[in-house]
Amino acid sequence: MTSADRRTTSGHLTINGREMYAEDTRPHDVEGEDAGSAERAPMLLLHGGFCSLESLRPQADALAAEHRVLAFERPGHGRSADVPEAFDYDRGVDDVLAYLDAMGVDQAHVVGYSDGAIIGLLLAMRHPQRVHSLVAISANLDPSAFDMDDEAGSSPEPEPESQPEPEPQQEQPTVEPGSERDWYQRLSPDGPEHVDVVLDKLMELWRTEPHIAAADLGAVTAPTLVMAADRDAVPVEHTLLIAKSIPGAQLCIVPGATHALVAERPELISTVIGDFLHGR
Repeated sequence: MTSADRRTTSGHLTINGREMYAEDTRPHDVEGEDAGSAERAPMLLLHGGFCSLESLRPQADALAAEHRVLAFERPGHGRSADVPEAFDYDRGVDDVLAYLDAMGVDQAHVVGYSDGAIIGLLLAMRHPQRVHSLVAISANLDPSAFDMDDEAGSSPEPEPESQPEPEPQQEQPTVEPGSERDWYQRLSPDGPEHVDVVLDKLMELWRTEPHIAAADLGAVTAPTLVMAADRDAVPVEHTLLIAKSIPGAQLCIVPGATHALVAERPELISTVIGDFLHGR
C-alpha cells in the first residue's frame, strides 16, 4: 500500500489534561466505512522508552494495509512535550485508556515495543475488555530482567531520511545519525538541551519498574504474541517466562538481533505480526 492508498490525520490531542502528539491512519475502505472494515478492531501502537512513533513506522505502514492504525507519543517522547512528573507505567496505562476513549475505540489490537510492551501487558491484565489481541515486543516483568547498559547502546529508531544538514554549531552536541538522541533533537518541542532530563527520568523508571508477577499474567485473556531478539537487553529465558505465563500465547525469538530489533529486522517483524493478526 502506498501513501496514496491511505489517509493519516495527525496533531496534538489533550489526553488526561496533557497535550500529546497522535496519528490516525485509515485505509480507503476504512474511510469509506466498508462493512468488513467497520467491524475490524483498529490497531494501537505503543512505542518504547526514549523512542518516537518513528521507531514503529515500518510496522505502522505494513499494518495500515488492512487496519486503521492509531498511535500517540507519551510525554517527553517524540513530538509530545515533557511533564514535571516522573515517568511510570501506571500512568502510561491511564493515558492509553484516555486516548482510546477520546478516539471512540472500545477495543483495539495492541502492539507494544519495550516500555510500550510493558504498558500493553498491564492494559491486557487490568482491562481485558479493551484488548482484542496483544503483541508484546521486548517486554520485561521487573528491573532485574532489563540490561540498561545494553539499551543505552542500541538504537531502535530507523535512520532519518537524508536531508541537507545544517552548518555544525559548537553548542549543539554531536550525535550519531539515526540514534534516539538524534531523533529527540529533531522532534522534541522541549529542545535538544532537555534530552538529559528525559534520560534521567527514564533511567529511574527502568531501575525501579515494572513489578509484574509472572503468575498475574494468567489474567491476560486476549490472543497474545510475545516477541524478543536472541541478543535482546531482556534475556531469552525471561521472554520465555512471559510467554509461558500467558494462556495460549505464541512466542517468536528473532535471530541475529538486539533490543533494537524493530529497526534491525523491520520486514520480518511486520510479517510475523501480520500472520498473527490474520483473521482476527
